Amino acid sequence: MKTAFIGLGVMGFPMAGHLKAVGHDVAVYNRSPEKSRRWAEKHGGFAYATIAEAVSGAEVVLLCVGNDDDARDVVAQALPAMAEGGVIVDHTTTSAKVAREMAALAAASKRAFIDAPVSGGQAGAENGQLTIMAGGDQAAYDRVLPVIEVYAKAVRRMGDVGAGQLTKMCNQIAIAGVVQGVAEALHFAKRAGLPTDDVLAAISKGSAQSWQMENRWPTMARGEFEFGFAVDWMRKDLGIALDEARSNGAKLPGTALIDQFYAEVQAMGGHRWDTSSLVARLEK
Repeated sequence: MKTAFIGLGVMGFPMAGHLKAVGHDVAVYNRSPEKSRRWAEKHGGFAYATIAEAVSGAEVVLLCVGNDDDARDVVAQALPAMAEGGVIVDHTTTSAKVAREMAALAAASKRAFIDAPVSGGQAGAENGQLTIMAGGDQAAYDRVLPVIEVYAKAVRRMGDVGAGQLTKMCNQIAIAGVVQGVAEALHFAKRAGLPTDDVLAAISKGSAQSWQMENRWPTMARGEFEFGFAVDWMRKDLGIALDEARSNGAKLPGTALIDQFYAEVQAMGGHRWDTSSLVARLEK
């Protein structure tokens, strides 16, 4: 299938690579041309200087960019150039409102739009083990499913356009709470004079078990945060969830509090630290 991938950051670069590896005709574009050239050299695909050139004739256009405005910009440039009847799949974490706006634009030009935010981080993208939550028309979803399954371990359609983004908000709300709990447990263990490796071994196989505990506890204990999903991006995502909560009446007091904890981490200089750096503010 002729595809185009827009946005070659830590997620998009390997995701596009998986598509090329299984035989899709992949064209790429990135705002900084050097990443596009590096991707083409590594994977043998085609790098273009503009979005319109990259998506020309593409049946599926996939994007993984930074925020609402980035997604709007890419979709506006892609729609006139891609194949008529094609599908845009947006892996960016955006607001549900933007997803619905983009779907309306796509429908007006006889194309379709799927919001498909991802979870699993850089490691999930590199290993083709992402979880994808999608929203959009069933027929359009069925068309793109074989494409996005290439870099995913689990894909689920959650409902109409916007449902994927709403589900991703649930994901980020849950992660924020879990990371704060792990951070406090680790901080408490240190203050109590307990061997942190032994504490992990003791509690990670019971009801306290979580992905965050098993994968982040050891690095949190060592004060290592220069990897993973950045605090700046988490604050962006939590802001989206809190805005949506104000619209739908959901009460998110814990999420709002943890968002402010992340603001403290930013003030410590941790803008690009992994989200597990919540423990750093407890130990500063």
